[in-house]
Amino acid sequence: MKKKIVSSLLAAVMVSSMLAGCGQSNDAGSAPADAAGEAPAQEQSNETEAEAETEAPAAEEAGEEVTLTVLAGQSTTDAGIEDMIDEALAEKYPNITLEWECVDWGNDFQPKMQQYLQSGLPDIMIGKAQDVATYAPQGVLAEIDSTYLDRGLDAARENVTIDGKTYGMVYNALYQGVYYNKDMFAENGWEVPKTMDDLQAIIDDCNAKGIKPFASHMVDTWSIGNVTMQFMMNDVFNNTPDWGDQFREGKVSFADSEEMKTAYEYNKLIFDNTYPDTFSTEQTDCDAKMVMGEAAMKVSGSWSIQNFLDIDESFNFGIFPFPNQTGDSKLIFEPNITIMTSAQTEHQDAVNQVLDVLTSDKELAVEIYDYTKTASMLKDVSPTFENPSQADIDQYAADGNIVDVTLGNNQLVWGGFQEENAKDIAAWLQGQESFEDALAASDGRVDASSAN
Repeated sequence: MKKKIVSSLLAAVMVSSMLAGCGQSNDAGSAPADAAGEAPAQEQSNETEAEAETEAPAAEEAGEEVTLTVLAGQSTTDAGIEDMIDEALAEKYPNITLEWECVDWGNDFQPKMQQYLQSGLPDIMIGKAQDVATYAPQGVLAEIDSTYLDRGLDAARENVTIDGKTYGMVYNALYQGVYYNKDMFAENGWEVPKTMDDLQAIIDDCNAKGIKPFASHMVDTWSIGNVTMQFMMNDVFNNTPDWGDQFREGKVSFADSEEMKTAYEYNKLIFDNTYPDTFSTEQTDCDAKMVMGEAAMKVSGSWSIQNFLDIDESFNFGIFPFPNQTGDSKLIFEPNITIMTSAQTEHQDAVNQVLDVLTSDKELAVEIYDYTKTASMLKDVSPTFENPSQADIDQYAADGNIVDVTLGNNQLVWGGFQEENAKDIAAWLQGQESFEDALAASDGRVDASSAN
C-alpha cells in the first residue's frame, strides 16, 4: 500500500531547512455517513454560505509575512492534500506560508511528537482524533475556537473534547470492515455473512473454486494492527467498553481473555486464506488483486477505495463488518484527519486563519474528500465521488450498527502498544514465536497501553 514519504527533517533545523510541501506518504491504522459520504441529515446545518463565512481573524491582515510550521501525520490517502491547502491559503491569506513536514502517521508521527515535546511543538499538527487524548492532557495543545468547530458536525467533537474543552478539529472520516466484490458474491450466490459460520462457508466455497478468500498485505504491520483493532472492537470493546482500564488494573489480560485471544486468532484465519506471499505484498498490489477478481474480500478501511477506483473506476464493491462470535458486529467508523494546534504558538491569529480556510472553503473540502475518498465531517459539505460501498454504509447507519473505533484506540493506544503488538502477531504468523509468546508480550507492555 505504502507510498514513499519524503524524509522528515530534524527538529533542530526544521525552520531553516524544511521544504514547503510534503510529497508522498503512507498509512496506518476507523458519526456515520449518508449516501454522499457525509453525516446523517439530522446533523446537517441549514446555514447559508454567508452565515458560515464568519469574520476571519484580522491580526495578519496588514500583510505581515508569517511562516507556520506543520507536522502532518499522513495516511495513504492524504499525500498531496498539502498542495491543495497551500493553494487555497495563498488565495485568501497570501501572507501566510506553511512549512510542511509530512511523516507516516503509523510509524513516525508519535516519535516526532515526542521529539518536539522536548524542543517545542510546531504551530499546527495533523494527526488522528485519538492523538488528542494523548497530548491534550499534557497541556501542550490549544483549544480550537468555536468559530471553526461550529462549522463541523456535532459528532466531530465527541472524541476530541476533554473536560469540556475541544482540542482537535476533525476534518474527515473513514470506515473500516470487510470490502467485498459485489459481482463475485452475486455470481456465486454468497450472502453478506453475519456470523462466523456464514463467513467460513464463503471461505470454504472460495477455496473449493480456486478463489483466494482474502486479499491482504501483512508486510505492513500497521495493517495487522489495524485489523486486529477491528476484531477487538466487535469481540471485546462492544461488550466491555472499559477493557483497557481493566487491563491496567490487572483484572483482565491478553493471555487469559478468551475474547482477546479470539481477536488475535482472526489474523491466522486471514493468513491461512490469503496469498502465500502476503508478507511481501504491498498494499497497492494487494488492492489490485482484489479489483482483478483474484480475491473475494479484504479486511481494510476507506483508504483502499482510492486504489480500487484508480485501478478500475467501475469496480463494484461493498463493505460489511467482520463477523464476531455473537453475530452482532458493527461497521467501524474512524475520525481521521484531525487538526491540532500548539498552546505555545506565537502566531495564533495566523493559525486561526488556516483553520478558517480549512473549515469555510467548501471547494477545497470537496477537493480533499474526493481525492482521499473519505467522508465529510463539515456541515453542508458532501463528497462528489462515486462510492459503491456507500449504500452499505447507509444501511448500517440507518440500523444503528456503526461504532466509533476511537473507543478502542483511546483504551489501547497505537503508538508503543498496538503497533508493537502487531509486530509480535506477525512473528507468530511466520513461526518465529508462539501464540502464547505474542499474548504474553502484549501483557508485558501494559504500561505503554495508555496515553496517560
